[in-house]
Amino acid sequence: MKIEIWSDYSCPFCYIGERKLALALEKTGMKEAVEIVFHSFELDPNAKKSYDESIYQLIAKKYGMSMEQAIAANNNIINAAKAVGLAFNFDKLQPTNTFDAHRLSHYAKDQGKLKAYTEAVMKSYFTDSLNISDFGVLTAIAGEVGLDRAEALRILESSAFTDEVRQDEDNAHSRQINGVPYFLFNGKESISGAQAVDTFVAVIEGLK
Repeated sequence: MKIEIWSDYSCPFCYIGERKLALALEKTGMKEAVEIVFHSFELDPNAKKSYDESIYQLIAKKYGMSMEQAIAANNNIINAAKAVGLAFNFDKLQPTNTFDAHRLSHYAKDQGKLKAYTEAVMKSYFTDSLNISDFGVLTAIAGEVGLDRAEALRILESSAFTDEVRQDEDNAHSRQINGVPYFLFNGKESISGAQAVDTFVAVIEGLK
């Protein structure tokens, strides 16, 4: 079975959704019988590399809500993450641009390390509160998952894999994928969003 995933590294529901998929694959005994292909998708291509405001302030401003409401909304996400074994640290989270992380993901893909890279970047962002647009952070992640750090830095300092990121995004838009996470199973069945584990199980069982 082939599962294609469009996601963004700064999207909490992408991390939660990918973990729910992993739990569903374990539950169905399909963990070793699938090919997972990650595709790049930027929720905010215009995001800055660093912000003076906290994630709560940015959310409050974006959605026209109070700080209290923004904190409450993120607490709900924290609880959803905790339910699938993830620890989110929104208090210290560093909002940033994910384009360079996506570019480096295509190097990880070429080296057969994309799954490990994706997990490491998301953990760095949501749990470890690191700035995942920082080249030092990204090259450290590359080394952590078995990629060549010097080559990773060379890629980051160039425009390498820009076309690959844009191609993934164009492919998403041609499929009318406007939000992530988006999961496509065998090019047929799809799931949009971080649905319940049983929803993933039902789709997987239906295609086995």
